[in-house]
Amino acid sequence: MKEGQRIKVFVIGGAPNLEACRKLAKDNVAVIGCQPFDVLEEKMQNANDLGFAADEDLGLILIEAQSCGITVIAYSGHGGSLETVNGRKTGLLFMEQTLDAIVEDVNKFEAMGSLLFAPADCRQWAERFSEERLKREIKEFIEEKYEIFKNEINID
Repeated sequence: MKEGQRIKVFVIGGAPNLEACRKLAKDNVAVIGCQPFDVLEEKMQNANDLGFAADEDLGLILIEAQSCGITVIAYSGHGGSLETVNGRKTGLLFMEQTLDAIVEDVNKFEAMGSLLFAPADCRQWAERFSEERLKREIKEFIEEKYEIFKNEINID
């Protein structure tokens, strides 16, 4: 990013304080709230990174962003981001849900440069959570346990 250039930020999703966020937003911030999947998909496909300050159990949105090759800057107190974001290859994790912590990580991200996080690495990491892998591993697990069961009771 060039000196003095401001990034465009989209705030997507619902929150109890969404209207307050809209009132505080600067001209480079669009608080658009909950959106249908096609809008979310379009924004992600054209994004450079995803900021995520929520404390979520799974973090599906983090996986979806990384599958689009997007670097993630996320809260890591506990929960989904700890499992779904690789803090060395696919993004940065901040420990406190404070404005200062978020600003610090965004500044750190910008100082590191976008070359540090390769879109291909983000996508490859996200594939660990694919439906195909889940189905394959469940099938392998069931087959393995069934073989053990068959051998224990001598079924042919």
